[in-house]
Amino acid sequence: MNLLDNIDKDRLPKHIAIIMDGNGRWAKKQGFFRAFGHERGSESVKDIIQTCFELGIENLTLYTFSSENWNRPKLEVDTLMKILVKSLTKELDSLEEKKIRLTTIGNFDKLPDTAKKVINRVVEKTKNNTKMTLTLALSYGSREELVNVVKTISDKVKNNIISIDSIDDSIINEHLYTQNLPDVDLLIRTSGEHRISNFLLWQIAYAELYFTDILWPDFKEQDLYEAIISYQKRERRFGKTSEQIK
Repeated sequence: MNLLDNIDKDRLPKHIAIIMDGNGRWAKKQGFFRAFGHERGSESVKDIIQTCFELGIENLTLYTFSSENWNRPKLEVDTLMKILVKSLTKELDSLEEKKIRLTTIGNFDKLPDTAKKVINRVVEKTKNNTKMTLTLALSYGSREELVNVVKTISDKVKNNIISIDSIDDSIINEHLYTQNLPDVDLLIRTSGEHRISNFLLWQIAYAELYFTDILWPDFKEQDLYEAIISYQKRERRFGKTSEQIK
């Protein structure tokens, strides 16, 4: 039986975020270099984007490259950047055809010029698309994001642009990288790890967390369906009681 039949299309998460983990371990299990795992992982990215598009998921955010990933061996970092450039270049026409808007979050200062150029071109080309928003977290770290928020708001208070008393959740949201995105409803992490790894710490405050042992290159359509089915079986109370929700 296709798991798609068990999904309630009226209760889909509006925003899915994924920590795509396990490319290196997948490659090692196959007897290949880590770079091959990243190549295969890019195929899973394509499959999951397509599946979300077909389901009608409005927002998909992928943890593509963390701020800590710069500490990996240079050869691996260079390979990841090349895969990113190649994938974005190859998939631009598909994004346009499906009316998927690409956005990015993170600190791009360290990104290679080639990557910046391609990212900016795809973001510009797809900026008016409205079917789905695909966000790539690149050179992203949530703590760094929150530190920047504090600095920016503090500077505005200092210059009397906003008052201390006006600072609330909405003010903070307006200064996040994700200011144009809703909070995450479902956070998925592959590869058997049970960590958040400095990803969207503010935005996942009330997200449902889903962990799977499947390594990212093996994570496909049916696996995403399982995650969504698990999400739909849960009661989201947001601090209220079950009786209040019902």
